[in-house]
Amino acid sequence: MPSINQTGAGIRLPNFCNLGVMLRVLVIANALVLAAAAVRATRPAEIAGNFLVGAAFAEPVLIVSLLLLCAGRRFLHALRYPAAIAAVVALEVALAWAWVAAFGELLPGGAPVSFARVALLVVFVTAVILAYFDLRARALAPAIAEARIQALQARIRPHFLYNSINAVLSLIRSDPRRAEQALEDLADLFRVLMADNRSLAPIAKEIDIARQYLAIEQLRLGERLRVSWRTGAMPADALVPALLLQPLVENAVYHGVEPLESGGEIAIEVSGTGEEVVIHLTNPYRPGGDHHSGNRMALANIRERLQLHFDAEASMRERAADGAWEVTIRLPYITAPR
Repeated sequence: MPSINQTGAGIRLPNFCNLGVMLRVLVIANALVLAAAAVRATRPAEIAGNFLVGAAFAEPVLIVSLLLLCAGRRFLHALRYPAAIAAVVALEVALAWAWVAAFGELLPGGAPVSFARVALLVVFVTAVILAYFDLRARALAPAIAEARIQALQARIRPHFLYNSINAVLSLIRSDPRRAEQALEDLADLFRVLMADNRSLAPIAKEIDIARQYLAIEQLRLGERLRVSWRTGAMPADALVPALLLQPLVENAVYHGVEPLESGGEIAIEVSGTGEEVVIHLTNPYRPGGDHHSGNRMALANIRERLQLHFDAEASMRERAADGAWEVTIRLPYITAPR
């Protein structure tokens, strides 16, 4: 699931099941514990001891609360933002007080801790964490819009349209049915490319779009372009960022196959397990090619979109090996709510 849900309804709670969100919560909370330990210390040597005591109190509450918030994410996201915040704060206060009531006497000093003090401390820490995610979501909104603009500019190169139309024109007399199908594919492709594609889409739809694009490129490249698909282990209901595959295969055609006089093969494999979806693409690679910098730019754009959608849960790796360029994308296996 995306790390931060940004919709027309406005800013909402982060996805507490996201690994990046969990890590940030732990880092922020421990930073606050460290700051409190430094304030309470009368000399520097006491800071470490105070921090360990605070961490012993905070860590179990944080871990249990993150697990519960992850389990109840659908309930929380169904609430209005103020009600969801109230639910999170109430959960944190209840867990913290339960922990103090059960194990507070084990803490150094053993003095009773008032409920009001625990509640104020937990409310403060929770407010700081939620404020951070709120500000982060607002800061990322322009980045998402900019990434969409960059992706739109990179999707269709001007000479692709020019060459595609010329290829269709060459077929009108010799093979009118094929020309008609190519025009339909081109129209469908442009309709999808010009739509607002900030959401997630079924991977089966993404494959259809990539196939349409490759069919159009096949018109002008002919036998120079060879494509192999392996999707037998693909989870068809998995959701991925919209227009993830099409820029990848366009990149493979433009930077891998087209510069070679003999052309080459693009191999695309999509598979999935119960936890992740893996996309593996291979295309010919010529070291020192003229388009290498453009290749890097396109891949950087895709990596940015993955990070905006999935934070630390998605990864993209590329490498050159044995005359081929390989790109491997791993992202969490999620489906649409039923």
